[in-house]
Formats: sequence, C-alpha cells, structure tokens
Amino acid sequence: MVNKNYWLRICVGFFGVLLGSMAMAAPVPQRIVSLGSFVTEELYRLGVADRLVGVTTYCVRPQPAREKEKVGTIVDVNIEKIVALKPDVVIATPLTNARAREQLKNLRIPVVELPQVRDLSGICDQFLLLGEVVGKSAEAREIVRQAREKVVSLQQRVAGLPRLKVFIQVGTNPLFTMNKDFFIDDLIRRAGGINIAREASSGIYSRESVIAADPDVIVIATMGVAGDDEKRQWQKYPRMSAVRGGRIYCVDPYVLCDPTPDNFVAALECLIGFFHPQDGGR
Repeated sequence: MVNKNYWLRICVGFFGVLLGSMAMAAPVPQRIVSLGSFVTEELYRLGVADRLVGVTTYCVRPQPAREKEKVGTIVDVNIEKIVALKPDVVIATPLTNARAREQLKNLRIPVVELPQVRDLSGICDQFLLLGEVVGKSAEAREIVRQAREKVVSLQQRVAGLPRLKVFIQVGTNPLFTMNKDFFIDDLIRRAGGINIAREASSGIYSRESVIAADPDVIVIATMGVAGDDEKRQWQKYPRMSAVRGGRIYCVDPYVLCDPTPDNFVAALECLIGFFHPQDGGR
C-alpha cells in the first residue's frame, strides 16, 4: 500500500506548480497609481513612467512627475479620482490613510502596501518588491546591486574616523527627528555619526534635549527660506558645539527622507561631506 505522505507530497507539489504558473501568467500592470513620492521616483527609475496615471501632490521628482494627474496627498487620497483613472494597481505607503486603502480593496482595486523601512536592507527589499510588481525584477536587482556597492565604497572613506554626535531635524512645529525606528538612523551610522535621538521614544523631540546633548552637527531637512529660518533659530545658542563650529546644514528633504536606493547613496555621500569635510572626500 502506498504511503499517504507520498500522495500528500504529490498534491502539494502539483498545487505549488499550479499556483506558480498562475502567478507567472498574472498580467503586468499597465495603469499604476502611486501614493508616495518615493514610489513615484522609483517607478521612473525602473522605466515605467508611461504607465503612471496618478500621483500625489508631493510627487515632484523627477520634474515630469509634476504633470501627472493628482489624486491627493501622501495621507489623504481622492477615492473617486483614483477609481476614474481605472488603475490596474495602486501602490500605497505606510502613510496612506488606512481607511482609503480598505475602500480601494473593497472596490476590487488591487493595492500593494509597501512596508515601513528601517535601514538600507529594508529599502532594497522594498524596491525589489516594486520591481516584481511592475515586471522589472532584473532592472531592480541591478539598481540595488549598484547602490550596495556604492554604499560600501562610501563607508570605506570614513572607516576609523572619529564619530560625531548628530541631530537630524525633519520637522519644525513640533520639532521632529528620527530615532532608531527610521532608516535615517542607519544613514547616520554609515556616515560615521552618532544619532543623539536614537533611543528617543518617538520622533517628537524638544529643543532643550538637543541643547543638552550638544551635537557636533545639525542637519535640517528643508530648503530655502524655511531652512535659513531654522538655522537662525539654532544660532541663538552659541555655546552649542554645532553652532560654534559653524556646522549647521540644510539638505534637500526629498533626498534625505525618501527611501529609495539612489537617494540612500546620495544622502550618505551628503552626510559624509557634512560630518567629515576634510577626510570624507578623500
């Protein structure tokens, strides 16, 4: 008599092949809605901009993304507008309103929910997932490979150099930073810095706590007048090391805060230049 486990293995194998074939036969989405600025950047990077039919008001990079149909902000989206665009898939982020995600699913619109990322590995995994979704797996793998190589090369520049205390400001009212739960903490570490807010319970941080920690470097993720205004706010505390050393910098928030493999490399190079202006460029 044939062992029951034998037939179980045959059945499992059969259904595995069947499901795999079904997955392979799934059509590549031709109409995509992006609900995140970093998602939009990545879709352009993967060469599928022509399939992008809707984006958020924050999707301004690259420049052509500004001309795409707007479906809301990174949090609140216009369900009716999305439905009217007849997307094959909607790419949502952790910031997308949860109720909106459920509404879309109830309307039988496929929604891919990208996870929160905490480090370079998470960013790369997320990018590879997006590559799979849009049928660009090979391209995504190559972009990730290049990004990882560049990160290793950049880290070698600062290996063995003194580690500086760093405060990254990404919000003003209230003052907001990034603790160990965000990928910016990984950026700081790889650039040769110590995140003074790493162990904070949340991103909300007081100015008094920054002053007490006395960082060597302050990086403000904002540009133009707003960045200059915040810089002047910190300069009111001349005893702080960052102020005394003239090491308060403003940086493009899209480069620093949008988690794509390319942005991680660009932000890492930028931070290394801030932390180690003499040695980091060697």
